[in-house]
Amino acid sequence: MSTHAFRYNRIPPNAEPLREQVRGFLAEALKDRSPLQRADSWMGADPEFSRELGRRGWLGMALPRRYGGAEAGPFARYVVIEELLVAGAPVSAHWIADRQSGPLILRYGTEAQRDKYLPGICRGERYFCIGMSEPNSGSDLASIRTRAQRRGDGWVLNGHKLWTTNAHYSQSMIALVRTGEKPASRHEGMSQFIIDLKSPGITIRPIRDLAGGEHFNEVYFDDVQLGADALIGTEGQGWAQVTAELAFERSGPERFLSSIALLHTLIDAIGKHPDALQAREIGRLAARLFTLRQMSLSVTAELAAGNNPAWAASCVKDLGTQFEQDIPEVAQLLLDLPPSAGGGSDHAQVLAYLMQMAPSFSLRGGTREILRGIIARGLGLR
Repeated sequence: MSTHAFRYNRIPPNAEPLREQVRGFLAEALKDRSPLQRADSWMGADPEFSRELGRRGWLGMALPRRYGGAEAGPFARYVVIEELLVAGAPVSAHWIADRQSGPLILRYGTEAQRDKYLPGICRGERYFCIGMSEPNSGSDLASIRTRAQRRGDGWVLNGHKLWTTNAHYSQSMIALVRTGEKPASRHEGMSQFIIDLKSPGITIRPIRDLAGGEHFNEVYFDDVQLGADALIGTEGQGWAQVTAELAFERSGPERFLSSIALLHTLIDAIGKHPDALQAREIGRLAARLFTLRQMSLSVTAELAAGNNPAWAASCVKDLGTQFEQDIPEVAQLLLDLPPSAGGGSDHAQVLAYLMQMAPSFSLRGGTREILRGIIARGLGLR
């Protein structure tokens, strides 16, 4: 366990000035975007908006310049994504590629893989999804059964991935699959592959959620041919690679800002003269938000130092999603205004949307039970 986890961290002085640039851009770019649209921020895809971020150098920011990045460091990227999420920008198209696929390829990929994928990520043109969850596995990632078997110089892939966010418009997937035979440990014998989703033998089927969206997908692999260059990192080391990747997925501002649009409309609906209960509960939410932000920045500092703060990232995700799910409950406590999915005030519409979406927040990226097991191991309790 790192002794640096959750120490107080500030945005460095060289990164903070970027905030005003991003805010100015967003004020103009999103001026016609409604509160309900803003509530769908990191699940809302707009490829042209993603390309514009790429043109401004705000994607792949921490990647080396030779691949199209800015070598700006993780805190500069933190400033950009924080402003994007708070403003409710449509970031879903590039989100996974920028957040974790790019850093994973930089760390474990070959030079050919870096040259092939990283420039497109930085331009906002190359989108990735993550192939982890499977049917009948729940949150037990070690129980996956999708398998890649060697054939000649390449591999043949068969299996089924589930709850795959954005597979329907991503060009590529980084998938964790089994490659070994009868491993001594259930965490052994797994590898990661970069898969072209246009390859023959791949079927993608959308899963409609309660709010009517189709962000999640089932992905079927039927004798999919993979070249030798599809393997990323070291064969058999997929578990170690994917746990490092999950630290990026579980620690960012998106793990406590998914309901921020509702906090905005709630404050606007209450107005400038809250009663005692409203003032107290809004203050409590603000205090939790500030604390979660500081925890997230601490994990960012760990990642910047080259560490793998898996247990600390799990803390951010666990506490952050609880905060996100509590906001709709608090909103109903403070205002006698029912949710409305078919019209009504901005607050009523945003409340209806996030009431439907909030149950999924503690599922995506790992359930609470899985996260708390990771935290317990990190604290030496199991």
